[in-house]
Amino acid sequence: MEYVSYVIYGILIYLIVKRFLPVKGMKQITTTQLKEQLNDKDKQYVDVRTAGEFKRNSIRGFKNIPLQTLDKKATQQLDSNKEVVVICQSGMRSKQASKVLKRLGFTSVTNVKGGMNTWRP
Repeated sequence: MEYVSYVIYGILIYLIVKRFLPVKGMKQITTTQLKEQLNDKDKQYVDVRTAGEFKRNSIRGFKNIPLQTLDKKATQQLDSNKEVVVICQSGMRSKQASKVLKRLGFTSVTNVKGGMNTWRP
């Protein structure tokens, strides 16, 4: 019975650690680094927050594709051969979005750590 407890604890620890590790093949940048590359026309900038969040506060040049619709709209609205820079409010949804994009065949995906919570214009 003690063995089962160790296995369950081990699985829980693994799942928690995995949630916070970056997605394989995904780069991460800070909002300071984002400011330096915002004028790069070879990159696509996507905000995966809801339309309401995006309307209240957004960064010029970012396209709003909410996380809930990303799997349907990404291949229609984005070029899978160009780098995609993804932001959300805190960095959690953009990390999930990065996983979705990688699964859809996007080869270069960058997550903005801390999201809009750390953005200072």
